[in-house]
Amino acid sequence: MKKIVILDYGLGNLRSVQKGLEHVGASPTISGDPQQILAADGIILPGVGAFMDAMKCLAPIKKVINEYVHSEKPMLGICLGQQVLMSSSEEGRLTDGLDLISGKVLRFPRSELKVPHIGWNNIGIKQEHPLFEGIPENSFVYFVHSYYVDTAPENTLASCNYGLEFSASVVNSQGNVMGTQFHPEKSGATGLKILRNFVGMC
Repeated sequence: MKKIVILDYGLGNLRSVQKGLEHVGASPTISGDPQQILAADGIILPGVGAFMDAMKCLAPIKKVINEYVHSEKPMLGICLGQQVLMSSSEEGRLTDGLDLISGKVLRFPRSELKVPHIGWNNIGIKQEHPLFEGIPENSFVYFVHSYYVDTAPENTLASCNYGLEFSASVVNSQGNVMGTQFHPEKSGATGLKILRNFVGMC
């Protein structure tokens, strides 16, 4: 059985991610233990809340995450977990992220559209990657966020339009660190397929 660890760092909707993974046949462990993280075949970084709080909570395991990523095993950040993969965020005040993927996190500009962006929206798939294997173009997924990721086209797996086009899913240059701004565990059959694809990569 593949060892998948959901990172427990004090923030994040751990149970719903755990249930989503169990639904696709995985038996994930929730842990912040460095040895378990390094021994994992795949790690998931969920996140709900503010960027600055997340970075403070991640500080004790930041080195371990970097060590894990250098092993080229797969890692998936979800929602705020995608945002902390980036270089920096302007939420609260300018705060450094994990810098595993080059880019920044920005607030949606004022417009007639409601912020936070909550609900179902369709995504455009920008490049082929195992995470999106079998996912049709313009599939609908579930979002809840006030800030969005701005990164280069080569780091964008899928995009979404909400007043502007933003990176709904990101990837590093090695292809092993991925993020989804949307919640796969709340995105019905499409989201479960994405989680199944991640488990398949591990």
